Amino acid sequence: MTEIFDLRAGLLRVRQDRATAWQFIADFAAHWRQPIAPGDGFDPAELDAAERRLGLRLPDPLREAYLRFGRRTDLTSNHDELLGPDELYVTDGALVYRAENQGAASWGIALAELDRDDPGTVIRPDLADKSQERWEPWEQSLTEACVELVMSESVLVDDGLTDYLEVDGTGEPLDGLFQRLPGFGRDLRWFAGDGVLIRELDGFCLQARARTPQALDALRETVPGDWLNG
Repeated sequence: MTEIFDLRAGLLRVRQDRATAWQFIADFAAHWRQPIAPGDGFDPAELDAAERRLGLRLPDPLREAYLRFGRRTDLTSNHDELLGPDELYVTDGALVYRAENQGAASWGIALAELDRDDPGTVIRPDLADKSQERWEPWEQSLTEACVELVMSESVLVDDGLTDYLEVDGTGEPLDGLFQRLPGFGRDLRWFAGDGVLIRELDGFCLQARARTPQALDALRETVPGDWLNG
């Protein structure tokens, strides 16, 4: 199935329902990383223990993500970290489930939204002036946040098939070189090419993943520049 996985078509279907989103993540993992297998998720008892400790019920999408692929750190925690069930915590009205790798930001779910079928997510930057810190909107649903998380972490794993390029906006627009993908993640644009997945972050850098070393070399030739690993 890895050779017929249609990334764009899969992303267009993700917002239909959670089952479709989880299938997309399974297909994505099989195509770009390794297939999700039994044992890649946490046990229900671990999630139940987290709920007892926190005194709340985890949103269904978060439970399902933990049960399906929560232990797959190659999909969830290469740069920023999906917190384990025993690391979840509540602060300033939100359940925190993800942390930036240097503590610069946290992602959460507003406590007032926990009872929703698929609550939205929020982000809180870590600022020098703590009085200015606020929870700000992130993804409109937790399921979509999980899709963005898996895609983003997959282009950030250091395994010889990823690379990084700072850009200044003077090069040829990626829209003319690669297929534009449906948007997931604030300040992110996604593109796909022949065996490559590209994340453009706020117009200042490209983070790319390839299926083969040859595909990564071809990307560097198509988009010349001072690639970090090239």
